[in-house]
Amino acid sequence: VTLYGVFTNHYSANGPSRCLLLELLDISVSELLLHSSNQGCSMWMIQHCARDVLEALAFLHHKGYVHADLKPRNILWSAEEECFKLIDFGLSFKEGNQDVKYIQTDGYRAPEAELQNCLAQAGLQSETECTSAVDLWSLGIVLLEMFSGMKLKHTVQSQEWKTNSSAIIDRIFASEGVVNSAIPAYHLRDLIKSMLHCDQGKRASAEKALCSPFFSIPFAPHIEDLVMLPTPVLRLLNVLSDASLQCEEEYEDILEDIREECQKYGPVVSLLIPKENPGKGQVFVEYANAGDSKAAQKVLTGKIFDGKFVVATFYPLSAYKRGYLYQNLL
Repeated sequence: VTLYGVFTNHYSANGPSRCLLLELLDISVSELLLHSSNQGCSMWMIQHCARDVLEALAFLHHKGYVHADLKPRNILWSAEEECFKLIDFGLSFKEGNQDVKYIQTDGYRAPEAELQNCLAQAGLQSETECTSAVDLWSLGIVLLEMFSGMKLKHTVQSQEWKTNSSAIIDRIFASEGVVNSAIPAYHLRDLIKSMLHCDQGKRASAEKALCSPFFSIPFAPHIEDLVMLPTPVLRLLNVLSDASLQCEEEYEDILEDIREECQKYGPVVSLLIPKENPGKGQVFVEYANAGDSKAAQKVLTGKIFDGKFVVATFYPLSAYKRGYLYQNLL
């Protein structure tokens, strides 16, 4: 997360307090899990989140820092930069110089951190230091929750997990109740397993995890993803008929009407309505910022245009800039 500045609030009830001014981010992975209705997130979203967080961890760990509190609530979507970002460094420490006794949140806590916390509570010193490997454990649990759609706190605290976590992971991936089980997801399964070794020395580093074959598989976002994750690009569906696309005069009139309507919510950088597949008949509106796009999406969804109810979703800016348009609703 980007830190814009620091200031002191002299008027707080408990006396002067230091405040951090951070960028405003959007929906958290915790909220995405809530909206997934126990069915799990799409492979596109899991891959996107995994890559972004691993890149953040690779940078942090290279600098010698451990986040030490990675969990769904601390991973948020940046609409402007179209990526997931890490927040809340309140428990972070310099590797080899840990100045925080209790680290990580229950359910996402690595075994070595669990032991250290218990010993610290008893006033004892742990012989094993916690390293950046604790972050990989937490991320492994987060990705497993995103895939399964289930909170796994009680699962990872069970004796069965401690005895054979690999078998439980296999069972989750083979479950008929998991929507994603039909997708060849063994690369994701193996990636998660590499993060969840009980022995921190055998756990994959963030840099090594980024080399997983899972990241070479091209996935497309589901329509639910495009509704949930804001970007500066808006996609309007159910607006134009084939007849409107074929009549040049009518097409130009509709184009102008849409531009006029969309400009009510902010400056429109570009507007595209493909006449052929892929993307035939879909309306793509690029705004100067995601705030304008979000305002437009809120108002335009469900609006009647030419006798039809408009469906407004967001669209990946990177795909739009490359001219990559998804033909079908997934």
